[in-house]
Formats: sequence, structure tokens, C-alpha cells
Amino acid sequence: MSKLVECVPNFSEGRNKEVIDAIADAISNTEGCSLLDVDPGASTNRTVYTFVGSPEAVVEGALNAARTASPLIDMTKHSGEHPRTGAMDVCPFIPVQNTSMEDCVTCANLFAQRLSDDLHVPVYLYGEAARKESRRSLPAVRAGEYEALPEKLKKSEWAPDFGPATFVPSWGATVTGARKFLVAYNVNLLSTKEQAHRIALDIREQGRGKDQPGLLKKVQGMGWYLDEASLAQVSTNILDFELTPVHTVYEEICRFAKELSLPVVGSQIVGLIPLKAMLDCADFYMQKENLFIVEEEHKVRLVISKLGLDSLGPFVPKERIIEYMVDNTQENHLVSQPLQQFVRSVGARTAAPGGGSVSAAVAAMGAALGAMVGQMTYGKRQFESLDCTMRRLIPPFHQAMNDLLVMVDTDSSAFNSYMAALKMPKNSPDEVKRDTAMQDGLKKAVGVPISLAERVNLLWPCLKELVLYGNVACKSDLQVAAKALETAVFGAYFNVIINLKDIRDESFKLAVSKVYKIQSLLTATKIPSTCCTAGRASKSE
Repeated sequence: MSKLVECVPNFSEGRNKEVIDAIADAISNTEGCSLLDVDPGASTNRTVYTFVGSPEAVVEGALNAARTASPLIDMTKHSGEHPRTGAMDVCPFIPVQNTSMEDCVTCANLFAQRLSDDLHVPVYLYGEAARKESRRSLPAVRAGEYEALPEKLKKSEWAPDFGPATFVPSWGATVTGARKFLVAYNVNLLSTKEQAHRIALDIREQGRGKDQPGLLKKVQGMGWYLDEASLAQVSTNILDFELTPVHTVYEEICRFAKELSLPVVGSQIVGLIPLKAMLDCADFYMQKENLFIVEEEHKVRLVISKLGLDSLGPFVPKERIIEYMVDNTQENHLVSQPLQQFVRSVGARTAAPGGGSVSAAVAAMGAALGAMVGQMTYGKRQFESLDCTMRRLIPPFHQAMNDLLVMVDTDSSAFNSYMAALKMPKNSPDEVKRDTAMQDGLKKAVGVPISLAERVNLLWPCLKELVLYGNVACKSDLQVAAKALETAVFGAYFNVIINLKDIRDESFKLAVSKVYKIQSLLTATKIPSTCCTAGRASKSE
């Protein structure tokens, strides 16, 4: 898959639609950039843009946005609820796909250099790109905001990392850097700004100061009032949603609000949110309320309801969850093709998709049949004594189905990387590079089927148990599931064998020699004679 970096520039304009649209057009018209979201706020007088592209493309897109904004935004006339230092206040780069944090640090440095050269404005680095520990935190760099810049720039300790130490009234200063994905999350209160800020001081990591730290790690926060919505918000930036999940922020704010007898009326995601952050929330509420949900779509819907994410406007998952948005920007995946088109792609005069992708697709369908049989047993009166068993057996099949679908494209990509190396010129100064690329491609081509076999292997115990307890009417479906999984493992085995023989790295061969034991897995598919006995308890539902 191609390299993808996310860029989330925040501009100090949230009211003038013409300016907001002009900046959006500058980004979307940049070759290689896909604009995912534009989120303006009138009270904050700020617009958050989210776009993705290759490292080179996102730097160019951010520069085009800045060049467009320069004559259109005048900071001498700016006011709003959100802290800010400049017209383009902050411009972070975030790794999304096949990129590292180091790649994003490089983006930040290149962007800072070119921005300062083009517009002759001061630029600071923060986050992972910071050159001084005192500048890692964005609030620390932004201390005093735009109004403090004239005096701040005169101090040697606040000399910008790029550009002149000169105050540019219309622009101010820009802060750029590299960071993990940040979730901008606001909780709505029917309260005053002061009451919302009081809660923000209690929950944010900084708290009320050095001697009064707050409750939640990696959370920034403040309170403000939205005139356009007639409510206050505890506005937070969750810097590490795996350390402090979104639901934790919501639940703690609700707890503090209850102590103050303040009603919470939903919440808001500003910009985009990672899918994992949503699914972590779903897991929390499922466990808390003993809910059983397997479909990703339903889990997302649960979170929207529990957090009230649609309280200030529609929350459309395909437009707000970054993975869904990024998928829409990619070339057509094999798994996204209609079945007819996929089959014809396999039958075309091309080496990929081939046996590896077909094995993954067959395995995914085998796992899907297992999930289906579980769900055809769960929730039915005649099998209600087995509900707990089905709650345990269905998720492994459902998760395997999704994991194996990914391998359909992964296998094809791995083989294509080998073919690309094979086409590199022979008998040239790049001969060594070609050979290395070919060996790397072969290792990738071996790695995918090994992963497939290992993934399927985890399903055999679940399948055997499902055979014993599943709906008797689905006996044939389980038999097909077993044979599909068996066929997939055969396919993985032969794909490993054919590619392993051309790999010269003996230590690698030794490390994967366990693949020769794959055949022993195939005996695990025998359907016991007691197949699907649970359904014999009753013929009526």
C-alpha cells in the first residue's frame, strides 16, 4: 500500500465561508491530496481541515493552503474562543499508512522551512519535531497567544525554529510538528462558560497548575460557550486515546457535571476520529451493560447513541471515521469489487490476484459461515440455554472473517512487489538493489500465507465446538465452512512452498520451516458424527 500522511492545519477563520472554501479548494486542488473534512466553528472562529496524501503531497497541500490564507486572514482583526498564535495556527503531520513518526518529522521540517521562505513568517516546531523539550507541548508554545508575540519574539529563548524573529501583524506565527492522532472531543453542557471551564480544570492533565494536577493523562482542556448552539462545552484534546479513551473523558465529565447538578446534552467530535477509538468505546459500554454486538456498524451506532455524537449535527461514520475516509481515497481494493468482477480478475491473464488471494477469500467465507451458524443459533428460544456459548463462539469467527478479507489484497500486493523487483533492469549498477528487492518480495509473498494458515488454525477448536452445539439446520453450512478453511490452508501451504525455494536466506528458511507442519492442521476439519446436535432439542422456535 502507498505511503499516507495525515495533515490537520487549523486556520483562524471560522465565519467567512468564502475564505474557508478558498483554503479548502487550495488543498483539494493539490495533486495527490485528498481533503477528508472541513470543520468550521463560529464561536471559536477557527476551521480545522483534514487531508491525506503522500509525504510530499501533504507538504505541498499545506503550503498551498497557507499561501491562499495569507492575503485573506488578518490576525489584527481576529477574535474567538479558541487559543491561537497565527492565521495558520497549527499544522501537524500524523502517520497513517506505511509511514513512521520520523517521516512526519521530516514533513514538518520541510514545511516549516518552505513556509518561512515563502511568507517570511516565524515558525515553531512542536511535538515529536520539537528541538527543545520546552516546546514539545502545543499549549507551551502558544502561551500568551497572538497578543504576546511582539514581546515574545524579542526574547532569545523564543526565537523561532524557522523564519525571522519578527512580528508579522497580519499573520502572527505558525506552529508545526509531528504527533500521534489527536481526538478533538467536546462535551456539551447546559451551563455557563465558567462552570464548563471549572470541570475542564479538574479533568485535564495540567489541572490548575503545578501543584494541582488534573485527573486524566494526555488530555488538554478548557471551557467555552457556543453562542450558535446556546450551550457550553468542555473542550478537550485527547493526545493519546489508547491511554485515556474517549469514553473515559465523557464519563468523568458526566461525573463532575452531576456533582454540580449540570445536565450533559451529548458531545461532539471535531474533525475525524480513528476507528479504534470508536470500537474501544463500544467495548466499554458492551462490557458495562452486558451487551452482545458483533457487527462493526452496530458498535459504531452504539457509541453515537451513548455519547450523543449527533447532538449538534449528524454524525455520519463514513464522513467522520478516518479509516472509512481513507478507504474512499484508495484505489479499488480487490475485496471491494463485486464478486463477478473479482472472479474475472482472477481469471484474467495476470499473475495477481492468484492462488494466495483466492485462498484468503475462501478462508474468509469459511469463517463467515461459522459466524452465520453461530448467529442462526443465538437468540432462538429453542437454543436459549446456549446463548452464553454462542456469545463466546461467534466473535472469533466474525473477527477472523474481517482479518482474512484484508489478506485478499495483502497477498496480491506482496506478489506485485516481487514482480516489480523482477522488472528492474539486469546487468546494471542497480543489479544488487534488484536482487535485494526480489528477495524482500519473496519473503513478503511467504509471510502472507503463513499468517493465513496461523489465523485459520485458531478457528479449529471453535469450529469443533460449534459443530457440537450449533443449529442442526445449518449442518451443511458447517461442513462447507470446514472444507473452505481446509482448502485455504492447502492453498497457503503450496504458496509458501513455491516461494520459499527461491529464498537464499537460510536463517529465514529455518525460521519458517514450521510451515511444513501445516498439513497436520488439515486433519482438524473432520466433522464429528454428532454434528449440530443442539438443534435436536426441539423442532419449534
